Amino acid sequence: MSDTRATSSPSGPAFQGLRLETIVIAAVCVIVLAAGWYLLAQRQQTLRRSPSGLDGLQIWLASNGVGAQNFSGGWLMDQTSVGLLIVPVYDTALNEDRKAPTTKEELLAQQDEYDLTTSVISIKAKKVPTLLVLPKWRTGMRLTGLAHPILNVETKRLKATVQKLTGDGSFTPVFARTPFTRFPYRSDDDKNLSAEIYAAQMFRSKLCAPLLGTKDAMILAECPLDGGADPKARTVLVLSDPDLVNNHGLRLGDNATIALDFLRSKAGKKNIVIDYSQSDWLRDPSAEPKRERSWDDLRRFFGPPFLTLWIGAALVLGLFLWRSALRYGPIRSDAAAPGASKNLAVRARARLMRMSGQDGALVGDYAAARLSATADALFGRVNAHDYASEDGFLKFADRRHPEQAVRLRAVLSRIRQFPARLPASEAIQLIDELEQVLEQITNDA
Repeated sequence: MSDTRATSSPSGPAFQGLRLETIVIAAVCVIVLAAGWYLLAQRQQTLRRSPSGLDGLQIWLASNGVGAQNFSGGWLMDQTSVGLLIVPVYDTALNEDRKAPTTKEELLAQQDEYDLTTSVISIKAKKVPTLLVLPKWRTGMRLTGLAHPILNVETKRLKATVQKLTGDGSFTPVFARTPFTRFPYRSDDDKNLSAEIYAAQMFRSKLCAPLLGTKDAMILAECPLDGGADPKARTVLVLSDPDLVNNHGLRLGDNATIALDFLRSKAGKKNIVIDYSQSDWLRDPSAEPKRERSWDDLRRFFGPPFLTLWIGAALVLGLFLWRSALRYGPIRSDAAAPGASKNLAVRARARLMRMSGQDGALVGDYAAARLSATADALFGRVNAHDYASEDGFLKFADRRHPEQAVRLRAVLSRIRQFPARLPASEAIQLIDELEQVLEQITNDA
């Protein structure tokens, strides 16, 4: 019966090939997803490390004991822990898809780094104190590292962006006439500082209160979020010139000291988050629904007296697995291969016949299976069907091996004559004689 099993289960390599194919497909999918994520992350990392990025601000704040972090989304953030949300607006056409540049000149003149939506920014500003850092430079400044007024974003697009965010129709951009402009600032510890901005991008507004600059030329102000004149309305901080806090401007004048003093005073003991995400990831723990059940209710099922029952069940399961492993051994991979169901059926039938004492019938089935397996070995599967039956194999033996054919016919005749219930010793003797004859026929062929 061992030969029959060997010839009827050549599907092990095919099963292994299928598994390898699945692994390759999964690996390709993982690589594609990882490559896409890497490209998107690299683009944002490049922007954050560029002269117009804010990585330097986060490092500067953290090195001075202020809790500051960069955030690109991906998980929910407790809004009660955020003291100030800094939102750099690298988009001058909110709610519109950015058009990819086709030439180098278009890339240098590009005004939008990535797409943002007004609704998302407004939702964030309504949840936590927010500082909006307006756009100033085109992509050419980031790529070349050179700042020049010709690389400023368009005035009308800047005005439209502010109007979408705050609803302030009186917002009017104002540009400095000198290369460098100084803005006086008094810190919390009564020190006189001076912010220095190159090609300052200022603004004036009837609704905003200046915090850095004057009413007609301010770069940092507190403005109503909904564009109304109600003093109790929700407000948002607006920084018109990002050079006060970006990697390029922190090195000028007292900009770094002013940014540290102002941001720390606004955030208090809470964290400052520089938010580059394009979705709202803020959550309010107090607004979450209170559930009737908690983890304590589930934990009770693992305490006394249930603990004794769980230990008993674990011991019974362990004993069951241990006895099963001793009796049946480890799981065989070929048991799940194509065609394995036929082998399992044959083994199950043989086991039932052995347990019921029908060794004579089992020997008959075994003889038929051995003749078929020998025919496969001698003639191949294509031609074996002509010789797999008892009559066909005996005709072949009479023609090619007449002496062995006589012995084979005698053994097969004895097997047919024996009753179904046969002593195991006689069954084994018949099987040995059959194997000897088949081995001589195979070797002579």
